[in-house]
Amino acid sequence: MASFDQTSPSVPAGPRRVVLAAASSGSGKTTVAALLCRALRSRGLRVQPFKLGPDYLDPTHLTRAAGREARNLDSFLLGRQRLRELFARAAAQADVSVLEGVMGLFDGRDPTTDEHSTADLALLLDAPVVLVLDAGGSARTVAAVACGLRDFRREVRVAGVILNRVAGAGHAALCEAALDQVGLPVLGWVARDAGLHLPERHLGLLSAEQAAWDEAAADRAAEGLRLDALLDAIHAPALPDAPAPAPTGAPVRVALAHDEAFHFSYPDALDELRAQGAELIRFSPLRDAALPAGVGGVLLPGGYPEAHAHELSRNVSMRESIRAFAASGGAVLAECGGLMYLGESLDVDGQEVPMCGVIPYRTRMTPRLTLGYRDATALQDTLVAPAGTVVRGHEFHHSVLTHAPTRPAWTWTAHDGTVTEEGYAHGNVLASYLHLHLGADPALAARFLDACRAVTA
Repeated sequence: MASFDQTSPSVPAGPRRVVLAAASSGSGKTTVAALLCRALRSRGLRVQPFKLGPDYLDPTHLTRAAGREARNLDSFLLGRQRLRELFARAAAQADVSVLEGVMGLFDGRDPTTDEHSTADLALLLDAPVVLVLDAGGSARTVAAVACGLRDFRREVRVAGVILNRVAGAGHAALCEAALDQVGLPVLGWVARDAGLHLPERHLGLLSAEQAAWDEAAADRAAEGLRLDALLDAIHAPALPDAPAPAPTGAPVRVALAHDEAFHFSYPDALDELRAQGAELIRFSPLRDAALPAGVGGVLLPGGYPEAHAHELSRNVSMRESIRAFAASGGAVLAECGGLMYLGESLDVDGQEVPMCGVIPYRTRMTPRLTLGYRDATALQDTLVAPAGTVVRGHEFHHSVLTHAPTRPAWTWTAHDGTVTEEGYAHGNVLASYLHLHLGADPALAARFLDACRAVTA
C-alpha cells in the first residue's frame, strides 16, 4: 500500500467521525469510503469503518481497506440506543470512524420522513456529513445538488464535498469554483478510472474476496483526497463510553458456516454470541467432510448457495452430517441461503440440485428481488423467541419456495395489508428468509445458546 503523505496530520485531539452520503445510490460512496479508509490508514491512523443498513457486501470492501472489521449500523434493526452503544464501543478503539451511508442522504424506510436514513444516522451520532457527489458530465450543477442537500434539513451538519468520477484536475477546479459560491469546501476529488471499477457482480452482489481494485489506480485516486482539510472538518462531540460487556453464560461450542457460499454475518451479532459464552467454530459446507465435533448448535448464515449449488450437493458427507445433527435434536439456525441449503433441493437454471433435506422445502432461483424490513411475529416457539414475540429483520433474496410453507416461523403484514407467513420452525430447527440481528436484543442470542447448551448437557 502506498503512503500518500508521509507527514503527520495536523489534527487536534478529540473524536473524529464522518458520514459519507450522496444524492442517490450509484454515486460511488463505497469506492470513496474505501479509498478514504485506505488513505487514512496509510497515515498511520486507526480507522474504524461502518456501513449503514443491512448490507453484507460493502462492509467487506471497507474491512479490506481499513484493516479493521467494518460494522453495520441500522436503526431499524438495532434500535437507536443500541446503535449508539455499539458504535461508541467500536469507535473508541480507533482514531477516525468512517461511516458509509445508504441510498440518498434522506432516503429511509418511508418517503415522507427521514427515519432510518443516512441523515437520521448523522443526527443520532452527532456526526458531520461529507457529500460524495458524482461530478461526471456536470460542473455548476454539482453546487446546486450540494446546496439542496445541505439546505433540505439544516440541522444535518454538511462539512464539505468529495467529488467523484471527475475528468481531471481542470474539471475539479470548475466544480470547486461553483461550490465555493455556496460556501461548501471541496475535501477531495476522485478521478474517473476504470481501475477502480468492480467487475460484474453476481445478482448485484460481490464481496471484497471476489473483487479487488487495481492498486495503482487506488494510489492515483487517493492523491486527490485532501486529508488534512477533511480531518480538520470532522471533529465531533464525545459519546458516552460503552465498554464491551463481561462474558456471561456457560461456554458452548457453536459451528458457524463460513466460506464462499455462506458468509453473511453481522460482526456485532457474533460478538454478542461470544459475550454470552459461545465458542464459534468456523466450518466450510463446501470443503469439510463433517460438522466440528462437540458442537451444540449450527449457524447457517446467508450467502451464495446458488452460485455453489453443485459443489455443495457433491459434498454428501457434510449434508449427511448436518441432517444427522438436526435429527438428533441439535440446534440449527439458518437464514436465507442457509434455508436454501437445509431444504430438499435448489432449482438452478431448471435443474433441481439435492440439498440437505433437513426441512421439507424446495427453492428455486428467480429474477425477481424480494427485499425490505420486516416487523415479524413468531407464530410458535422458536430457537430465538417464544410464540407471539415481535422481532425485526430484513429480507434480500432472489429465490422463492416452490410451494406453500410448512410449519411457518413468522408472520408479518405489509403496508398494503398483505399478510405473509414465512420460514420453518420445528423442534430445534429454525430456518427463514428473515435476516435477524442477534446483537440487537441479547435475549435472542441467549435463547439460542440455551438450546445449544441443552444439546451438549
